[in-house]
Amino acid sequence: MEIALFIVAAAIIFIIKALKVVPQQNSWVVERLGRFHASLLPGLNIVIPFIDRVAYKHMLKEVPLDVPSQVCITKDNTQLQVDGILYFQVTDPKLASYGTSNYIMAITQLAQTTLRSVIGKMELDKTFEERDDINRAVVAALDEAATSWGVKVLRYEIKDLTPPKEILHAMQAQITAEREKRALIAASEGRKQEQINIATGEREAFIQRSEGAKQAAINNAQGEAEAIKAVASATAQAIQQVAQAIQSPGGMDAVNLKVAEKYVEAFGNVAKEGNTLILPGNLADMGAMVATAMSIVKAQK
Repeated sequence: MEIALFIVAAAIIFIIKALKVVPQQNSWVVERLGRFHASLLPGLNIVIPFIDRVAYKHMLKEVPLDVPSQVCITKDNTQLQVDGILYFQVTDPKLASYGTSNYIMAITQLAQTTLRSVIGKMELDKTFEERDDINRAVVAALDEAATSWGVKVLRYEIKDLTPPKEILHAMQAQITAEREKRALIAASEGRKQEQINIATGEREAFIQRSEGAKQAAINNAQGEAEAIKAVASATAQAIQQVAQAIQSPGGMDAVNLKVAEKYVEAFGNVAKEGNTLILPGNLADMGAMVATAMSIVKAQK
């Protein structure tokens, strides 16, 4: 009875040891009598107990690895504190087990040395502008070397670039000076545009004033011409009406009377113009004077 129980217990232990369940996205490396035998895939696998053993277990997921911070020297001899993060994935469990004793330490150290080499070829200002180039250079170097380790380096990202405090102060002063320079340039451009606008406005105002004066002179000349034409037309109409009145019955008598009145009025105003009085010799013969004037009127007629 005891032997039967022992056999059953041994069988159960044998079965438990023989069955291996590998989780998804994992791979186990099995050694048979100390040598590599197989890589177990996810799911149920059968091994030989006490002969086969699971030597290594690898996760095939993408793994983020924090690269420790380090001091790098730039091309212009400036110290720069740099830290980053690395993403890798195990692609070959056999090489990951036997290609290196510790592939995590290997890719970490290689990432640091490659980063120092890449930054050492750049000046300080370029390191801030060309982060993508630095990341690509590190990934290329790691991916080439990690192939023999069964690891695929997917990407590398710089988390922070920290220069010394003195450099930070100098950079801040440079940025401040650059901003002040741009402000001064903008102010001078504003003053220049202001002067241009003022000069343009004065020129246009002068042109408008001269155009206004020109139009005013034209309008005045046209007004005076129209006034002269109106006066001439009115005078012509008056003369025509006078001529028509003279030709009508009694017109000559009216002209005689009007001439006599003007004659008397003219002599009445002679003394008011000065101290000297000049009179014609035949002042008493007013009729003769009127007759003379009428003869002139008849001759014009």
